[in-house]
Amino acid sequence: MDIKPLTLSGVYEVTLKPQMDHRGHFMRTFDKKIFGKFGIDRNWVQENHSLSTKKGTIRGLHLQLPPFSETKLIRVIKGAVFDVFIDLRKDSPTFGKWDFIELTEDNFKMVLIPRGFAHGFCTLTDHCELMYKVDNFYSPNHEAGILYDDPILNIDWPVSNPILSKKDSRLPLFEDFIKKYNGMKFE
Repeated sequence: MDIKPLTLSGVYEVTLKPQMDHRGHFMRTFDKKIFGKFGIDRNWVQENHSLSTKKGTIRGLHLQLPPFSETKLIRVIKGAVFDVFIDLRKDSPTFGKWDFIELTEDNFKMVLIPRGFAHGFCTLTDHCELMYKVDNFYSPNHEAGILYDDPILNIDWPVSNPILSKKDSRLPLFEDFIKKYNGMKFE
């Protein structure tokens, strides 16, 4: 596997290297030694599986607040997504900036997003499935998020009329999130 840092500090693109033959392929999706060389080895405590059946679905922008903030290692196993992450680390030089990566079942890429980021994605195909590892346990009392179409963030989503959950359509604006959690530090 190849690992390279992306624009926002602490975010990494991980490209898997499938070994293919006439039967299909085999690939390693995590290697403690390789991740350790980049200082990004984590104690993964949960693995989640997400299914979105319709193209144009946006999930997010989600995060968990300290002390339950989490690093995520995300990969698409079916379909394709426009995967977005926003730096919410108050002392970061890229605070308030966002970036994205396209994850598909065919490009064999994953993204590692550290604690202190909001995360969301938009499905580019029907029937998208994501698997992601996290390094902290889920806590419903520590859930937070930011509205996907916040005008300050101005994320260039690939859909103009997305399918959203009621919960995601009611998330606060970036400015309101920052006012509420000003000075918040992530581990």
